[in-house]
Amino acid sequence: MRVMVLGKATEATEQGIPPTAAEFAAMEAYTEELTRAGIVLAGDGLKPSSAGKRVSFDEDGGSAVLDGPFAETKELIAGYQIWEVSSLEEALEWVRRAPIRGGVVEVRPFYGPEDFAGLAAEA
Repeated sequence: MRVMVLGKATEATEQGIPPTAAEFAAMEAYTEELTRAGIVLAGDGLKPSSAGKRVSFDEDGGSAVLDGPFAETKELIAGYQIWEVSSLEEALEWVRRAPIRGGVVEVRPFYGPEDFAGLAAEA
C-alpha cells in the first residue's frame, strides 16, 4: 500500500527558518533508515507558503490566483514523503519513530485500483 506522509508546517517553517544542524542530521539518519528498509519512494521539503500560489475555481470553471503567504499555518504542508508499506499500521509505526518535536504528521493512503472496482461497469 502506498501512503503519503505529510509534515505539517509550523511557525518556523513558514518563516523559512531552517532546522538546526542536529535536527537536520537526525532527520537525515531517519530518512536513510526508511530508505534502507525500502519504504521511501519519493519525498521533499516545501518552501514556505509565501513562495506559493493557490488557484481557486468557481462553479463555471473560472479561476482566480491567490498569492501566498496563507494564514492557517496548521493547515499547510512543509514537506512530504511517499512510502510503500504493508499497512497503515506499519506506516504509523515508522512515523512514531520520527525525530520530530513539536510538530504534526498526517498519513494518508493513496487510492488503488480496488477502490474503483465496478465503476467502469456502472458507466
